[in-house]
Amino acid sequence: MKYDIIIIGAGPAGISAALYAKRANLSVLVLYHGESQLEKAHKIDNYYGFPGGIAGADLYAAGIAQARSLGVEVLEREVTHLEMLSPAPQTEYRVVAGGTDCTATALVLATGNKKLRPAVPGIVEFEGKGVSYCALCDGFFYRKKNVVVIGNGGFAASEAGDLVHIAARVTILTDGKDDGELQKVLAADGALAQKVAVDTRKIARVLGKDGGDAKVGAVEFADGGTIETDGVFIALGSAGAVDFAKKLGLALDGDSIAVDAKMATNAPGVFSCGNANGGLLQVCKAVHEGGVAGLAAVEYVREAKKA
Repeated sequence: MKYDIIIIGAGPAGISAALYAKRANLSVLVLYHGESQLEKAHKIDNYYGFPGGIAGADLYAAGIAQARSLGVEVLEREVTHLEMLSPAPQTEYRVVAGGTDCTATALVLATGNKKLRPAVPGIVEFEGKGVSYCALCDGFFYRKKNVVVIGNGGFAASEAGDLVHIAARVTILTDGKDDGELQKVLAADGALAQKVAVDTRKIARVLGKDGGDAKVGAVEFADGGTIETDGVFIALGSAGAVDFAKKLGLALDGDSIAVDAKMATNAPGVFSCGNANGGLLQVCKAVHEGGVAGLAAVEYVREAKKA
């Protein structure tokens, strides 16, 4: 299915972008997965129009309902693959989310910054020394080497899928967790299931090579066993905007996505809004940036159609 604009994220930023894009009479798809930061907020009492405050979950649900009432297609699907199929001036981006495989002229990233780090000793110490958060970015450094992916869902399977074409051995470590999502993905992808191993043991710590601290050498489990590895890739939960940014080669400003005044990234037709851009992490900022990104995406799509 081809859309004018695909928005990843259904919080205040993503929904605001969708409202402006849909009112411009463009085809818009919003994809979201997992619990948003807004849903976790017990009460929002500093947002315009709610003198008594409002529960974060209620505000979140109201936003999605508003978008759907306007005709925006909103699907709860986890995005596991993102790529550019054709460059400017007529860009085309492919997005795979669950059973949905679609394309769009423009993308709006509004998932927030979901970089998650497991509470495993050694992870922080070995970041940049074998611990990575992006298989597509750093997989090349592990050609014909052994790597592990820590995670237990679709995001972990997607990262493993990028690594199997490069590494000698890929093992997914679930750290004792099992919500059924990983098994579901592997059952649907027999080719990937044959290429990756899955170890469900609880992780105790990450060890350095030969007992040193220069680079990763192994992962130790709670039962005392170990698995030797040259690289540890973290893929917890769902991919966030910065994860997608790395896959698309977007410029970053620290842990935030670098954007201009129109919320445009350095990639043509890709916009970012909300918490992933850093700054004031508040609903009012997310709504503002979502509106700016939505209007800028509309302008971009209209220009692309003229080309």
